[in-house]
Amino acid sequence: MSRTKRRALAAVSLLIAGGVLAAAGPAQASGPAIPTMTTIRTGLNTGFDRVVLDLSGGSAPAVSYQLVDELTADPSGEVVWLTGEYFITVSATPAAAHDAGGNPTYTGPQKFRTRNLANVMAVAVTGDFEAHLTIGLGVRSRTAVNVFTLTAPNRVVIDVAH
Repeated sequence: MSRTKRRALAAVSLLIAGGVLAAAGPAQASGPAIPTMTTIRTGLNTGFDRVVLDLSGGSAPAVSYQLVDELTADPSGEVVWLTGEYFITVSATPAAAHDAGGNPTYTGPQKFRTRNLANVMAVAVTGDFEAHLTIGLGVRSRTAVNVFTLTAPNRVVIDVAH
């Protein structure tokens, strides 16, 4: 194949690929709604403290938790200072604390003490970046943790044993 034909074929391939990518862009932007956090509630129960993240819209996110030595802000990586002897970071994906226009959907405090709970001492929103929401908990003692979601309405539930 001549050099001219190869260049023409390459140019046509790029144009076709560009058209495919351009056509795929709007379809991805109108994907499923990302659940947004509206409130954080806490409660003392027999045997465990409960922290609930109320979410609106979309389907329930995947959740996980990790025991960490210190809490860090997502995406900066800066240390988040929070009352507690030990720390738990909880991730919910996809989820956010802002709407598509960048306006906050959670208008409560970014950090607060939980004086009414037996083990959880404080809660902080540690990340709200690229559909990845992270919450940090400061606790008095390392105990069992259970993180799960509930639907209708969507909620992330964090249970920390006393």
